[in-house]
Order: sequence, then C-alpha cells, then structure tokens
Amino acid sequence: MTSALPQTTNITVRPFQFRDLEAIAHFSLEGAEVEQQSVSLKLGQRLQHLRRWYGLLKFLSLFPNPLQHLFSAYVAEQGNRIQGIIQVSPFNRTRSTWKVDQVAVEAIAPAKGDQPLSSDIGSQLLRYCFQAIWEARTWLIEVDVNDKSALALYRQNGFQSLAEMTYWAIAPELLEALAEREPDLPNLLPVSNADASLLHQLDTASMPPLVRQVFDRQISDFKTSLLGSFYYGMTNWVSHTEVISSYVFEPQRKAAIGYFQIKLCRDGSRPHVAQLTVHPAYTWLYPELLSQMARIAQEFPAQTLRLASADYQPEREEYLQQIGASRTEHTLMMSRSVWHKLREAKPVSLEGLHLSEVLQGFQPARKPVPSRISLIKSIPPLPQPGSGQPPSASPADSPSSNSADNTLPDLPDSPNLG
Repeated sequence: MTSALPQTTNITVRPFQFRDLEAIAHFSLEGAEVEQQSVSLKLGQRLQHLRRWYGLLKFLSLFPNPLQHLFSAYVAEQGNRIQGIIQVSPFNRTRSTWKVDQVAVEAIAPAKGDQPLSSDIGSQLLRYCFQAIWEARTWLIEVDVNDKSALALYRQNGFQSLAEMTYWAIAPELLEALAEREPDLPNLLPVSNADASLLHQLDTASMPPLVRQVFDRQISDFKTSLLGSFYYGMTNWVSHTEVISSYVFEPQRKAAIGYFQIKLCRDGSRPHVAQLTVHPAYTWLYPELLSQMARIAQEFPAQTLRLASADYQPEREEYLQQIGASRTEHTLMMSRSVWHKLREAKPVSLEGLHLSEVLQGFQPARKPVPSRISLIKSIPPLPQPGSGQPPSASPADSPSSNSADNTLPDLPDSPNLG
C-alpha cells in the first residue's frame, strides 16, 4: 500500500523494504531526529538486528501468527531518497491498541527550498499509520519530557497526556543489601497459562480506568503461545538473558495480589530489567517482592536493576526513593484515539437495472394465457345498495346465459292496430 502525501511535498510513504537499510543507516549516522523509548535499543542497533533477521521477519509477516507484526515499519521517500522511518507494533493481543516504537526523521534545515520540515515528515508518517492500520482504535507513545520538539509533534497530531513514567536504577550494592532480607512470601507461585485470568484481574485493578481503557488488555494477553514461547526462548538464548516470573496468590480471596518479571543478563553486558505489578490494597508487597528479585539477581553477574513507576503509583515511587534508587529518565505516556469513517456505498435501485436486457433467455415466446385468477380480477364489483348506481352487466346477466332462472325479457307494448 502506497500513500501519496500532499502535492506540495512530493513525498510518498510506503512499507519498509530491505533496500532501505543502507539509506536509513546513512542518515541516522549523519544526525537524525530520533524518537525512541529509554528501554529500546538505539536505531543503529535495531538496524543491525534487522539486517540479520529480515528474512525470517518477512516470512512471518506473510500469514497470521503471533509474530506477524514483530517488525512493522514505513518509510517516507522523496525523489528516491529516504527522509524518515516509523516503526509501530500492536500493544495488545487483539490489536485494538498500537504503539509507536520510534520515529526517525532526517534533519532538514528550513532554508532548503520547497523541502518539508522534519516535523512535517514526522506528521505524515504518523497520519499514514493512522489511516493504514484499521485495527487500531487507540495509539500509544512514550516520549522524554525534555524533548520539546517531540512533544510538539505528538500534540500537533492529537496525542494527549495519559501518565507520567519514571525509570529507576537500583545499584548492585543496593541489590546486595536488599538480598540480605528474607522476604515474607509464603504463596509465591510460578506463572503459567492457567494463571492468565488471575493476572488479568490484577492488571485491571492496578491501574486507573482511563489507562485500563487505552491498554485494553484481555486474558489472552497474559498467555504465551507455542510459537511465542519458541521465539522468546531463542531470543533469550541469542541475547544471553534469562526471564523469571512469579506471582503472589491470596488464598482467602482467590486472587493474585502481586506479580514480578525480571529479565537477567547472564554475561553482565546489560543491566537487569524488571516489571512489577502490585494490587493497590497490598502495597506492603513492594519490599518483599524487591527483596525476592534482589536474591534472584545475586546468582548472576552484578548489574543494576531497572524498574519503572507511574504517577498513579505513589507508594512505589516513595519506596524506591526511600531505599536510595536513582531516577534515570522521566517520560510522558500519551495516547490518541482514532475513528475510521466507514465508506458509505450508494444503494442500488432496482429501477436502474435493465433486467429485460440481462435475462433475454427468460422472456416468454408468446403472449401468456390468462389464468383463472386474472379472470376473476377482471369482473367489476357489484354496487352497494343505496348507492344510486345501476347494476353493471355481468356474464351471468347476459341473454346468452344458460342459467335455469333466466326468463324472457318484457317486450314493449305493441301499438293498438285495431
């Protein structure tokens, strides 16, 4: 699918192709305006991974599967020159919410004649995705609060603030101190697909209604398919990482009240990354779960542990600040709703269809013989009594009728000849 932008720009947006790798790597090294999340790899590293796995990703995108949209990207091209790229991905399993992973646009000075500005190219890339991906009802983006140009770009294209995110780093020394404490977690259980319903209820209760509506997660989002398990296993093997996840079960309410997932680096080249979800009524689980994760991290090379918190989780931020964790990044999560107008089709009138010309073989060869029903309809109705109208002649009243009640009509008086 290729979309032509306004004629004043002469830019077209099309799906990403393998031949675009060199051009994107070129302008990214020269200095491009790149928007990406702090937890994401840089554009150059993404291109290296893409060059290696492009054939497999292209094959997976040809048929429906859990990894079909693992890499969905579009480029803006002007005169056989790549001006920008946007990468998007579905945020949930039903693909009702999509996420803008990154936008990279070549830096263009305003004085270059009729060439569009970088912000205009970014807007065209975003609008193309809004129109091309019909599944998406909501779009999600996370941008650094200090990046004024990116905030202006997304606000110009209809994005509104959803939540403020803060990323924390727990130093290895602090992790070692937290690991000395024995966590009080008697009902800590491993995660499986059978626990998807419990984790969905915990996720629903841990966020405000507006965020819950934008995320639109279902029970299927907490399950892992066979193909997905194989892919994540291969990814962890290639990247030398290991993922451990568990949840805390409350037997009285028969509900999950806490959950964590920690991605550990086995070779010590990258920091550990953790995800943490706690029920708002059980915030006392923060010290226990962090101690459990710290004890698990002691079995791997010493590295910092990165963790995120939202502005609607004040207890988490207060505890992380209390133990001495440092803030590394402050981002703003923004969302935008999209309503796709259905294409209205003009109703087809049967009067405009020339059926006599279409159905020539079904035309009668001769005039049809009237049936009994048509003869009955041809008989005029009898007048009502008192209407003053003379009775109309009927076949039964005709002189030629063979009815037994027929009598000769009265003759007029003959003239008196005598």
